[in-house]
Amino acid sequence: MLTPTDTVPLTGPLDLAALRRAALPLTVTVDEETRARVERGRRLFHALRHGPGGADRPIYGADTGFGALVGYAGRTDDADQCDNTLAHLGAGQGPDLPPGIVRAALLLRTRSLAQGLSGVSAGVVDRLAAMFATTFAPAVPRYGSVGASGDLIPLAYATQALRGRGHAYLDGDRMPAADALAAAGLRPLALDGRDALALVNGTSVTTAATGLALDTVRAAHRSLTALTCLLTDLLGCDTGYLDADLLRAYGHPGTVDVGDRMRRTLAGGTPSGTRPLQEPYSIRCAPQLLGAAEDALRHVDGVVAADLVGVSDNPLFLPGTGTGIGTGTDTGTEDAAVGKVVHGGNFFGQPAAFAADLLASVTAQLGNLAERQLDLLVDPARNGGLPPMLATEPGAQHGLQGVQLATTAFVAEIRRAATPAGMQSLPTNLHNQDVVPFGTQAALRAHDTAELLGLLCGSLALGLRQAAHAGARRPTAPRCGELLDALTEAIPPVDPDRPLDADVRAADRLLVRYARP
Repeated sequence: MLTPTDTVPLTGPLDLAALRRAALPLTVTVDEETRARVERGRRLFHALRHGPGGADRPIYGADTGFGALVGYAGRTDDADQCDNTLAHLGAGQGPDLPPGIVRAALLLRTRSLAQGLSGVSAGVVDRLAAMFATTFAPAVPRYGSVGASGDLIPLAYATQALRGRGHAYLDGDRMPAADALAAAGLRPLALDGRDALALVNGTSVTTAATGLALDTVRAAHRSLTALTCLLTDLLGCDTGYLDADLLRAYGHPGTVDVGDRMRRTLAGGTPSGTRPLQEPYSIRCAPQLLGAAEDALRHVDGVVAADLVGVSDNPLFLPGTGTGIGTGTDTGTEDAAVGKVVHGGNFFGQPAAFAADLLASVTAQLGNLAERQLDLLVDPARNGGLPPMLATEPGAQHGLQGVQLATTAFVAEIRRAATPAGMQSLPTNLHNQDVVPFGTQAALRAHDTAELLGLLCGSLALGLRQAAHAGARRPTAPRCGELLDALTEAIPPVDPDRPLDADVRAADRLLVRYARP
């Protein structure tokens, strides 16, 4: 089994790098301050439930049924109430989610519970943290969440696996969860009803998938910006379309910043003087397109950042301003030494739904740009006299023809998946959940399309590498030359024809490393 190589403390906010690293073993630390905060929340939960007036003030999920059945009493035994929480949510279907998404979601869930507002026992946080030192990952079906009361069904499968029920992955192998826990040296989680509900009543799967998709699209955006510069240099295009005064006049900050980045990449380059006065839009309007994408990605950055630090759960147990723990009420009023339980909607995944839909739209247009640039590059009418399909012996060889066909399919797939999900509300749960955000669907589709965008960037990079072999000039800008040299070292020329699927993936991996110095 792999050993942890990174450390993530629960004291501070998470970031996209932590979500990405959660796919592999890492050390999640629970310091004394965090443990004390969780224990205070647990004492407050018990005080509000069992203290004076507690019998007249039911706490959702601890004393009641769930969802539309909240008006009925739950089970009186705490262990039975845990089963009551989870059993009925075992209704998911479809293929398993990628283990990296599941582990990132559980890292988010752990961080949310560690804020001490969910009333869970400290042992739950400790045991979750211990899981990350292993390769254990619950097997979670893809379909079943509406992202309204959190990601109930997928998180229920994750929780059941942590209890030793259902299935899980260990070192990439799927097996019964109890066997995976034993092999990983982990003990099954023991939960009461409050613990179980707190583990499922949050948008952690939605946030994890959105954050991981954002991380991938961010890398692709930086890669595509650099590839556009390499295309400009290889073809000898005039760089007037990047004029700083021109882009400032456009008025959009993302475009100004992208233009600055592209001018730095093209510094020292010399146009050939043989290109048309005005390039096709896939070159001439690239800073405006990439800049608009940058502005949109900054909005998604903000939404994800808020979700990474927020507490997604219901109800919340909020401490008073003093040091005592009182009985509180559900009205929002607060005595100086009294905490309160508040029932609300902090599990509603609408912000991430809108952000993921926007991310998918950005992904589709970035994919369009990469595909159109590759089309330009393989077209002898527009590529400065290079051979068709960049084949060194057209007819006897076919160069990038298969790769271009695949990119057309990738773009079509991205477009199909980019239909907004966050406004397609359907009422459910006896109209208790009468509006739902479908954030989980939006986030998972954004994650899928982000991976396809990486393959589109890899395809374009492969085309640029082949263009250099097929007769394009040597880049004149030093930074463009460095990128081409890296591609040339990693990928042999297409001469003669060969299957290129692995080369596209290799180029994608190289670009990700290039984009994340």
